[in-house]
Amino acid sequence: MPAPPTGEQTRPDRDRAALLDAAEDLFYAHGIQAVGMDRIRAASGLPLKRIYRLFPAKEDLVVAVLRRRDRRWRESLAARVEGVPDPRERVLAVFDWLAEWFARPGFRGCAWINAHGELGTSSEPVLAEVRSHKQAFHDQLTAWVRATGVPVAEAVVLLAEGAIVTAGISGDPSPAAHARVAAAALLGGQGPSSRASAAERGGTGG
Repeated sequence: MPAPPTGEQTRPDRDRAALLDAAEDLFYAHGIQAVGMDRIRAASGLPLKRIYRLFPAKEDLVVAVLRRRDRRWRESLAARVEGVPDPRERVLAVFDWLAEWFARPGFRGCAWINAHGELGTSSEPVLAEVRSHKQAFHDQLTAWVRATGVPVAEAVVLLAEGAIVTAGISGDPSPAAHARVAAAALLGGQGPSSRASAAERGGTGG
């Protein structure tokens, strides 16, 4: 049986996690280019020598932050959506999750769109990470839409992406609700969302 890891063996993991936590918070709140390595050093509590041993360049750190955030972001979305049994309502749950994300304190839009705006034209690794995230989200949402049997996947993806961009610019979480209504109309059917929309219009839903 292998011996449990010692404190020295787990230190790189702890240092890496502390560094990524600090960098992610600072990059998301203030922008990548506005945050210098000295500020990351102060927030992480790690010396610059240690930071550069873990990530030789700031670009490497940015890519690692985006990659870890992508995994956490999509896992959180999937945990919420895949707990919904009905395929149509599962798609609409995406917009409910987005609404909750938009309403969180400190929401500053999409980290990948923000990174693309700052570095997408000058850093191939960052651009590749942004495109990877967007493709993964596209594929994830497309699979859920296809399960409904209604061929509107691309339109629903555009609604979700449009809501993300609009909420990030306006600081208003309501685009998620507006996009949800539009997605429900595209999906059709007579689920709870359709009945609610009909009631709001004063109709019977039939």
